[in-house]
Amino acid sequence: MTQPHPPPMSAPPPFGAFCLYWLRLGLTSFGGPAGQIAMMQSELVDRRGWIDQTRFLHALNFCMLLPGPEAQQLATYVGWRLHGVRGGLVAGGLFVLPGTLLLLLLSWLAAAHGDAGLVGAVFDGIKPVVVAIVLAAVWRMGRRTLTGAPGVALAAVAFLALAALHLPFPLVIGAAGLVGAVAATRGRHWFTHPHPPDDRHLTGDTPPGAARLLRLLLICAALWLIPVAAALLTLGRDPWLGVAALFTKAAFVTFGGAYAVLPYIAQQAVEVYGWLTPREMVDGLALAETTPGPLILVTQYVGFFAGWNHPGALSPALAGTLAAALTTHVTFLPCFLFIFAGAPYVERLIRNRAAAGALGAIAAAVVGVILNLGVYLGAAVLLPDGRPDPLAWGLAAAALLALTRWKLAIHWVVLAGAGVGLTRALLLPGLL
Repeated sequence: MTQPHPPPMSAPPPFGAFCLYWLRLGLTSFGGPAGQIAMMQSELVDRRGWIDQTRFLHALNFCMLLPGPEAQQLATYVGWRLHGVRGGLVAGGLFVLPGTLLLLLLSWLAAAHGDAGLVGAVFDGIKPVVVAIVLAAVWRMGRRTLTGAPGVALAAVAFLALAALHLPFPLVIGAAGLVGAVAATRGRHWFTHPHPPDDRHLTGDTPPGAARLLRLLLICAALWLIPVAAALLTLGRDPWLGVAALFTKAAFVTFGGAYAVLPYIAQQAVEVYGWLTPREMVDGLALAETTPGPLILVTQYVGFFAGWNHPGALSPALAGTLAAALTTHVTFLPCFLFIFAGAPYVERLIRNRAAAGALGAIAAAVVGVILNLGVYLGAAVLLPDGRPDPLAWGLAAAALLALTRWKLAIHWVVLAGAGVGLTRALLLPGLL
């Protein structure tokens, strides 16, 4: 693939050392996007000097404008800066590969043994923690995003549109982005800062021609079509067409992180396709929280269950593995497309008033979207069979306190919940 190479800043690192760094990051990137971005800031900017601070922040702002996991896309962008397209593929790929393999193993464990005694008890302890994690995300994002009445109102409208009116998630996100873009172009800084930083000294990339963008689109279309067509022709339509369609669509509307799109994925996977139950969906979110890499890998778990529960002529394990691989492919392929297509335009895009307004409005709406996810999961975990579970409520409250007051890392809180579930099963079997 021909492409304009990024302008040099300093001598790029040797490719071998470059690959080892991204593999190590992929193995240790726990803690969600904030922690992952902080790790890249510390290593890439502060310690190694592979990219300067200004370009790193511009790249981060650009990735936040895009649908998809911003930390993985930031890794892809830095890789492109340092070693072109092959660097972007290595950095973005190694960022998710360890988590992908680990989650595949955990998905099989959940599908094959999730109902078995001790394994089921561990999941029972984790589920209330997941509800707390989602509510903590609402709190953190709300404090950062809802700085005025317009943002609060937009978050409330988004919540009601999903929870009460059951409007499609892409429609809610699209409407929020339109409101923000129109407001910004009319000089109404409802969702953005009125005075962006002065970065006129920074020289932008030279934009390439339209032919390169067309080549990228054709290559990515072929990379999407070939495995999807192969699956449909050799394995049939169910569940392969649904897997390809749902997760491709989700990849293009994942603004605001995985929490924002999860209610849409859960509603489609549970209620429309019947691939898994609400409680299994909570298990998947818990497992994705405890593995390295972006949280959007939870889609791979859902895809695994789609294949496991609808294997056709295949064994459940093989069908689940193939469906998980297809899910991961169609989920992350657009992420690479967005970066490779938009990277030469970064300095221009991040200063676009309409784009900034759209992003700010979407971020506000996402608070309401995530709250809707908390209500959806909470109903399944805290009110099983329509009756409150006191132990689940207590564990969720303790986890919420640990996350918001004591600032404990998510994976430690999840492991503590698993320990509570296991202890209850071993010492207090009568409470099961």
